[in-house]
Amino acid sequence: MNNHSQTLAALIGSRICHDLISPMGAVTNGLELLELSGMGTSPEMVLISESAADANARIRLFRLAFGTASARQSLRSEDLGAILATVYRTGRIALDYGLSGTVTQPLAQVVVLSLLCAEQTIPFGGTLSVTQHEGQFEISATGGRLQINDQLWNSLGAMAPAPEVTPAQVQFLLLPERLAALGRSAQVDHGETELRLRF
Repeated sequence: MNNHSQTLAALIGSRICHDLISPMGAVTNGLELLELSGMGTSPEMVLISESAADANARIRLFRLAFGTASARQSLRSEDLGAILATVYRTGRIALDYGLSGTVTQPLAQVVVLSLLCAEQTIPFGGTLSVTQHEGQFEISATGGRLQINDQLWNSLGAMAPAPEVTPAQVQFLLLPERLAALGRSAQVDHGETELRLRF
């Protein structure tokens, strides 16, 4: 993917997510008003509220992953953690988040893309972990039965050409390009129950 295509794809991603955020915000505000009026305590309203919060978090996550990312802008690690915590609070995947301080938007983007790659290895459930030590980030996926697509994972370390991907795998095409723009590269190793991605 050339630079023009990358920029165009990021702009399209940002535009879609930006236009979805406003109506989702309105839904959330409406639910809060219903809660204040005493109508928000039923199981149905709780389910709707949780679904709206999940949708908001996923849109923000996808905006980080697939939208534009300026090196001049930073994101508090706590804010990134809050988005991730909402996305992974239900379902079969648990999140162990260990970042602190601030990260630039491009670094936040590669963290999210890495998580989206890693979660594909634990379709039956497991734990995703995010840590940082002396400037190096590590994303790990741990589960009882990892599913590793060697073609996809080898492409991250430039050990193989970019493969054909499905829409659910597009992060595998974007991650090495975003890492290269930061002067970083992916190091991947895995066993039967754990995968580690460092950059």
